[in-house]
Amino acid sequence: MHTPVTIIGAGLGGLTLARVLHLHGIPATVYEAESSPTMRTQGGLLDIHDYNGQLALKAAGLMDEFHAIVLEGRQAMRVLDPDGTVLFDKADDGTGGRPEVHRGALRQILLDSLPAGTVRWGHKAAGTRTVGPGRHEVTFADGGTVVTGLLVGADGAWSRVRPLLSTAAPEYTGTSFVETYLFHADTRHPAAAKAVGGGMLMAPSPGRSIFAHRESGDTLHAYVALSRPQEWFAAMDFTDAAAAAARIAAEFDGWAPELTALITDGDTAPVLRPQYALPTGHRWDRVPGVTLLGDAAHLAPPNGEGANLAMYDGAELGMALAAQPDDVEAALSEYEQAMFPRSSEPATFEGGEIPAIDSEHNTAQNLIKMFTDKDPR
Repeated sequence: MHTPVTIIGAGLGGLTLARVLHLHGIPATVYEAESSPTMRTQGGLLDIHDYNGQLALKAAGLMDEFHAIVLEGRQAMRVLDPDGTVLFDKADDGTGGRPEVHRGALRQILLDSLPAGTVRWGHKAAGTRTVGPGRHEVTFADGGTVVTGLLVGADGAWSRVRPLLSTAAPEYTGTSFVETYLFHADTRHPAAAKAVGGGMLMAPSPGRSIFAHRESGDTLHAYVALSRPQEWFAAMDFTDAAAAAARIAAEFDGWAPELTALITDGDTAPVLRPQYALPTGHRWDRVPGVTLLGDAAHLAPPNGEGANLAMYDGAELGMALAAQPDDVEAALSEYEQAMFPRSSEPATFEGGEIPAIDSEHNTAQNLIKMFTDKDPR
């Protein structure tokens, strides 16, 4: 008889695991803090890579559904100098190596692929403890508990499952993102829309960068990255949207106006998103009956791989459990020993969204290399 699996977190990784287990007849229950699938927006676009994220979707039997939500043309990518000079302009080549989808749409096809009742909404994990050999108890914020023989922490950066395995905790990377949206961009913000082009824009510079995606319809999703202490951001009043945007834009003095417009002309209040990471190469000794996937296991600075790795983790763990249903510990060990080196590689890849390079030229060149190499591993 298969061991029922308890998954904490209904993000992309936890849902991929649940789906692969379902395909192999292994029962699983997913506990999610959010009260419903529509409690909040699910973020912007994700490029799903053919060497990890798409492999996970193939294992989940969802490639047709995935292709149906791909935003055509959004794989295009531009790199600009701070003065607006176009350094690199690559059209969507249609190969599907890194197609863009909305995170929310991707999550929905995973949810739709699971039996009714698989996800238990409104169950926020408050703590975990070991209650016997290979058995663990999860306590929820409402006081409820569940005891399980196989617990998977798919609960992100601030995982409540991680302390069963590791004392590591996320630390501030020194960089924060500030997000804005520009609506009806081609008519209301034409200069910014032209700069972004049809897909993704990157304007990198040491310590400060501007990024933007053209999302569905006529919407630009912009996010700037600034390497500043958290106290610097805390001194800003983000409830005063105009003042906060102006203060952020001041850090880009001298940049091309079509780029700074992505900050100052936002149609939504700027949202601060500090970036945290676990130690590079984070790992743990095998603890019976429990493991982690995705950000709970290997939270890293943004490098284009987080969602892809989470789904790949989920698929690999599901297939390992399906291959060894009578030896769960062997399956968990096999999964972890492959996951540890795999998850550390993208975090140390020369490139990423905010390279630690000391010149604009080298920063841009590394970004161009990252997005022209088919497989950065």
